[in-house]
Parts: sequence; structure tokens; C-alpha cells
Amino acid sequence: MTKDIFVIAEHRRGEIRDITFELLTKGYELSKDGGRLHTVLLGFQNEKMIDELKPFSDGILNIDDEKLKDFNAEYYQMVLSNLLQEKKPFITLLGQTAFGIDLAPSLATALDMPYAADCIDIEIDKERVYTEKQIYGGKISSRVSLVENWGYMVSVRPGSIAPKEGELKAEVTAITSPLKEEIDYRRFVQYIEAAKGEVDITQAEVVVGIGRGLKEDKNLPLMEEFAKSIGGVLACSRPVVDAGWLSKDRQVGSSGKTVKPKLYIAVGISGAFQHVMGMKGADTIVAINKDPNAPIFTVADYGIVGDLFQIIPKLNEKVLEVK
Repeated sequence: MTKDIFVIAEHRRGEIRDITFELLTKGYELSKDGGRLHTVLLGFQNEKMIDELKPFSDGILNIDDEKLKDFNAEYYQMVLSNLLQEKKPFITLLGQTAFGIDLAPSLATALDMPYAADCIDIEIDKERVYTEKQIYGGKISSRVSLVENWGYMVSVRPGSIAPKEGELKAEVTAITSPLKEEIDYRRFVQYIEAAKGEVDITQAEVVVGIGRGLKEDKNLPLMEEFAKSIGGVLACSRPVVDAGWLSKDRQVGSSGKTVKPKLYIAVGISGAFQHVMGMKGADTIVAINKDPNAPIFTVADYGIVGDLFQIIPKLNEKVLEVK
């Protein structure tokens, strides 16, 4: 049996979402076991997105229909049910995003296909598919074997896979849309942009993350000054947001934002799995924590064990000296 891998491309307002490139990176790895990697693109006037996707798969299955311009899980399921039944890919990958959470469960049910949600890794061993998931709030990593079937559906947690540059040149195949009638019980109304904070931490090249080790909000100016001195922005873990010290748009983690800066400095952050998932894609990670056994040190490239209230002022002095 050929082990073709399908990645369902996710896009918004004509722009491919980052999760798609993460899935394609994993799909390329999985397809080396004798299959081909295909990107499935549902949309309208897809030429620009096709050009962007070509280096990342062997083929692009392009379904171009005005009804698919904006995401509607009902339309997507109608199209994909026909396509997956006909092509019978071994594994179909989606993101564990609002898009994937809305689409994947009902699609897998309609196709009577095993479905594993919120995975951080996938492995093919002979004819079996295994997925890795974090359970009990990330305290335990589980390896799950999916029941044998002609095909499998897996949604992957964003930030779990580091995307790589594409080296392929996909052949584009136009697939005729099966959609005929309008759906009146569920329709796209309008796109509302979420209000942005004063900074966008996802675009910063240097991010300083702070956690409960800061103790109280009156110590924020110390960290703000440090972040400014190194040309970075201030972010945080969830407890800092829960305490009301910083706003939600500064939160890094599985329930916040995913950042991939050149440098991430974690200050007073213990390193809970939920936070690590949002920052482990950084090029270089530096951790500062007085607990030598803090989990953050397991993902850090460099670690400093000590009191942040002694270390940060000295680092700040050195930075200003260099400047």
C-alpha cells in the first residue's frame, strides 16, 4: 500500500498560515516511507498561494471555487469527503487550530477514519501509525497506536514542528469542485480582526519572557528596561496574565501565542509544558532561574542559575556598557 500523505492547507484572507508549513515539514518526513506528499488547497483564485506552496510538496490538489474563498467547515467537508474517498491517502494532516478543530472530527467520522487530535509527533512503523500526545497538562507524554485502517486523520498542535525550507517542485492538479448548491444554515458573514496590543510579540526577533519568579508587578520596570536595552519585547507566561501584570496579548504558550524569535530569554519561568510549546521554536533560548532543577533548563541552550534580581541588573549594565 502506498503511503501518500495529504496536508490540508490552512489560509486566511489569501495568506497561508504558518501551521501549514509545519505540517508539510512533517508530511515530507513521513512520505519518505514510499509515498508522495500532496498539499490539498481549497480556496478561490489560488494562484498566489499555489506559488508559495510549490516548494513544499510533490503535488498540489487545487480546488478553486468561490464558495471556498472563506473557510466554512460544511463546504470543506463536502469537498474533502469526496476527495479522500477517491484518493485514499494513508495519513491526512490538519492543524489543531480553530480550522482543524471545526473540520477534522466530523470529517473523520463521515469517512469512518481513525482520528488523533492535538498531537505533537507522528510515526509510521511498517503498516502502523503512532502518535505522540501530551496528557495531564503536559506532565505525561503518551505514544498511541491507531487502529488499523485504510487511512488516518491527525491534527497537530501548532509549534510542535520546526518548519524547514522546501526543496520540491509540486505538480499542480486541478480538481473540479463538487459544490452545487449554497448552504444557507451556515455561512461566512465577515472577518473581524482581533484587536492588537501595543506590540506584536510574534514578530519580534528578541523576546524576554517573565514568569512568577518576578514576584510582583512593581518589578515590571526592571524587566521592561532590560528588554528595551537589548532591543526586545516583553512577554510572559500564563500566571503573569492571570495576576493582571501584563495583558493577554503578551502571553506565550499553548493558550497564548507562539513565538519564534532569534533569541528568547526566559526569566523566572519554571518551564511548564504549556509555555514551552509556545517558545521552543526560538533559535536560541536562555533561561534564568534560581531553581537548578527547573524544567526550563531542559530546553534552554544556555542557563543561568541564580536570583534574577541580581542577574538582570548586571546584564543590563553590561549591555549598556557595550552600547
